[in-house]
Amino acid sequence: MSITSITGFMSNYSILSDRSSSVDEKDMQQRLHSDVETAGSKSRQDADKISARFIDGRTVSDAIIGLSDGMTVPFALTAGLSALGDTKVVVFGGMAELIAGAISMGLGGYLGAKSEEESYKATLKETETQTMTDPASVVGTIEDIFEPYELPSELVSQLTTHLSNSPMLPSFLMNFHHTIPEPSSSRAVICAITIALGYFIGGFVPLVPYFFVGPNDAFLALRWSIATMVIALFLFGYGKTCFVSGWGGRRNIRKGFVGGIQMVLVGGIAAGSAMGLVKAFQMLAHGSEHQKSD
Repeated sequence: MSITSITGFMSNYSILSDRSSSVDEKDMQQRLHSDVETAGSKSRQDADKISARFIDGRTVSDAIIGLSDGMTVPFALTAGLSALGDTKVVVFGGMAELIAGAISMGLGGYLGAKSEEESYKATLKETETQTMTDPASVVGTIEDIFEPYELPSELVSQLTTHLSNSPMLPSFLMNFHHTIPEPSSSRAVICAITIALGYFIGGFVPLVPYFFVGPNDAFLALRWSIATMVIALFLFGYGKTCFVSGWGGRRNIRKGFVGGIQMVLVGGIAAGSAMGLVKAFQMLAHGSEHQKSD
């Protein structure tokens, strides 16, 4: 929490007059309060400008989770089924896995978001109870929040007094002590839809080549699928990494390339393992059939 982070609640509370403070301390407080209000006004204006194009980081995280799993698991499955040589088996098996996987991932995201919401409500209720039953510990908690920022003790005392008597105290403690943001009422539904769509879209990419080949050309489609997925996995890994670290600069570009190569390696290992297992099962099946025939 920077000095601008406390402007939201500092601007809502008036500073109490201090009977014992010196002229210098009053001047210092006035300058500090003026700087904070100026920074707060600028921060709110910037927030208003950004709000229209701001994307919730948790939604981006959900999309990355869905795309990441969708680009590896179905790709590995289709690559493994391609070893059977039947295009229809690959398409039907891949589509069944996509639909079932998207539903499963979506439900998992929904339940996870609901658990987050319930956890927030339980923590808020506990915090409200603490503010009513143990105000002394709450005062100590407020002072601990301001301690790392080396604010004047007199100002900290005034803020503590105001916050202790404020109905917004539980919200303040949730934001700055527990650091738990209030989840949106639609968070669970958005999380489920984002993860499910990400999984389905990511997993549908390796299936596309199989729609344009003959019923017995699964290996030809596999080659196109591998080429498509190498590009898609690299672009996804590059974009995911640069979204976090930044797009400009040689260092960020290098990180993006590393992230892209890592995604290609993960997808390649998963697909290769799946194909190897299918081949191994085929060999075992043929071996058992030969033994029975003998």
